[in-house]
Amino acid sequence: MAANTADARLEERWRAILAVHARTMCEIDRALHPHGLGASDFEVLDILASGLAAADADDCRVQNIAGKVHLSQSALSRLIARLEKDGLVTRAVCAEDRRGVRVALTDKGRSLHSEVLPLQRDVLARTLRSD
Repeated sequence: MAANTADARLEERWRAILAVHARTMCEIDRALHPHGLGASDFEVLDILASGLAAADADDCRVQNIAGKVHLSQSALSRLIARLEKDGLVTRAVCAEDRRGVRVALTDKGRSLHSEVLPLQRDVLARTLRSD
């Protein structure tokens, strides 16, 4: 019986994590919508702006971004194409490996990221606060 209780507690904790994630993503989407961004769009801009996926700030391979966001490769490719169409990033074939694609923030992308960063961080502070 103890295993069932432990399993039930694990399941309850897992569902609580999922609920916090869903609520946080929805709040970020709402906060960023007036700026033409969603939570996943922001994540990619934030990764590029912070240099988390690259040796050189603002410039990294798509495969490095894929390791940091929770999107399929095809969904990430579509998202990056949309960001490029909006003038927020540029894409180019890697000089050192022609199979790879590099993504870099544009000035417009850096500016928008700076503008909305406080909105995203405010949502995180509100939804992830431990009381």
